[in-house]
Amino acid sequence: MKKLLSLSCLIMATLSVAFMGCKPSTPELLNVSYDPTRELYKDVNEHFEKYYLEKHGTPIKVNQSHGGSGAQSSSVINGLEADVVTLALAYDIDAIIENTNPPIIAKDWQKRLPNNSCPYTSTVVFLVRKGNPKNIKDWDDLIDRDDVQIITPNPKTSGGARWNFLAAYGYVLDKNFDGGLDGYIAALADPAQAEKVAAAQEKANEAMAKMFNQAKVPVMDKGARGATNTFVVNQKGDVLLAWENEALLYMQNSPDADIEIVVPSISIVAEPPVSIVDANVDKKGTRAMAQEYLEYLYQPEAQEVIAKNFYRPSDESVMEKNKDRFPELKLFKIDDVFGGWEKSQKDFFNDKALFDQIMK
Repeated sequence: MKKLLSLSCLIMATLSVAFMGCKPSTPELLNVSYDPTRELYKDVNEHFEKYYLEKHGTPIKVNQSHGGSGAQSSSVINGLEADVVTLALAYDIDAIIENTNPPIIAKDWQKRLPNNSCPYTSTVVFLVRKGNPKNIKDWDDLIDRDDVQIITPNPKTSGGARWNFLAAYGYVLDKNFDGGLDGYIAALADPAQAEKVAAAQEKANEAMAKMFNQAKVPVMDKGARGATNTFVVNQKGDVLLAWENEALLYMQNSPDADIEIVVPSISIVAEPPVSIVDANVDKKGTRAMAQEYLEYLYQPEAQEVIAKNFYRPSDESVMEKNKDRFPELKLFKIDDVFGGWEKSQKDFFNDKALFDQIMK
């Protein structure tokens, strides 16, 4: 009898362990993002996981992957099963569409969320050594001077670096065109001013060749965080071209650091977009969760988290509450000056385009 009871207890214990082992695991999402968003999405994900549990009564886990935006795009193309991508520029999402067959992201992805699927923006500023010993004030100091060594990521792998390049290019157009960038933008639509536009573009091309001279830009990391480490940790270079959010967050977390921020007179509105990876969420059964995650980014709670991490929120009321976090400067948009990302990529960053030409 004792043997039967012992056997029965053993069977029940075994079944109990087996049953526990069959309990469903916590659903997970993978957000494949770019370099400077590590802290942002660590913060956002903690808030979203709590929000999701309170709303649905079930837990969820959001995992992160980070690297240069172009490299992250390539990883998804090559099989990294992202549920969502939150990359540095629209071209890197379009590249996923163009290089997968059938496309794993819907071609109308930018129409599925507000603001062309950009829940926040940023811009490009300078980080310099404490006391600004090289007296760097604006883009001219990076373009014309031979005694200033520049640290920037590589535009071939980093979305942030492409924003850097276009910010400087826009400055040159603004400086050299009658009426500044407003005059240049108006002239783009006037065939009678085509020769004048071409002359301004040639001046800007020459300026970029001077700025990206290999003696001035000795190191180009794959991503923005690597470039920050090169400048801050390895103490290389005189000025770092940085995402505004990256620079402000670093200064907040390291108030005694031997660096400071210089805000140029003009810069570009960097618009990092987000999208579901349709084929992956349908395969994994995570579409509803992934959609809710991206929609959450636009809610006031998440917009406050975004502002706290020094990205410029798209919600105007949240931006107004947090405006003191962000320096004032003249900003321009890629669509207005360069005709959007498809054209910019073709003109500047594709193989044998302007960037490759000037790096020779």
